[in-house]
Amino acid sequence: MDVTSLADSAELELRRLEAFRLERERLECEGARSIPMTPRELFETYAAFVWRTLRYQSVAERDLDDVSQEVFVIVFRKLPEFEPHGSLRAWIYGICIRVARDYRNRAHKRHEVLYDDVSEHAGGVSNAEIERLAAQKQLHQMLQRLDEEKRAVLVLHELEGLPMNEVAELVQCPVKTAYSRLAAARKQMLTMLTKAEGSR
Repeated sequence: MDVTSLADSAELELRRLEAFRLERERLECEGARSIPMTPRELFETYAAFVWRTLRYQSVAERDLDDVSQEVFVIVFRKLPEFEPHGSLRAWIYGICIRVARDYRNRAHKRHEVLYDDVSEHAGGVSNAEIERLAAQKQLHQMLQRLDEEKRAVLVLHELEGLPMNEVAELVQCPVKTAYSRLAAARKQMLTMLTKAEGSR
């Protein structure tokens, strides 16, 4: 990344943090309950989680920054609705799912392609990197063939590495149900992978 790009990225991040700070002050002026962490702490704690969640929900890489920002704006606007005894991660996860669903609906209406073309990255990129991008694209396409409940459990446990009790809390279902969804998702993914390998 050159100096100009780095400066632009830093300026964008400062603008985001300033927007979060102003929103926090607005909420406090309205008598909202105290936010459990500063805007910077909230962003730094959950930014990567939000980014990955949106990516697994088929938000195109080119749109991830904008859609992630949309998530955090909603997080701060709706923070007074968050129950103190609940899981903040689960609450943010729910917002990610709704924002991603709206994003996909908008893209569908505009007939947009949500997956970046691997050939766009081909210039000056190694064969290994092209293969990695192709595998990543295939994974996302396979995940989208799962229904939302199975996909959520599979992504959170297998890709995020969360224990099943936390997964169940995030998707708001009994642990036994989460395990059943995971088993069904694994079986469906294996079937799709076998078919894909057989068609080569």
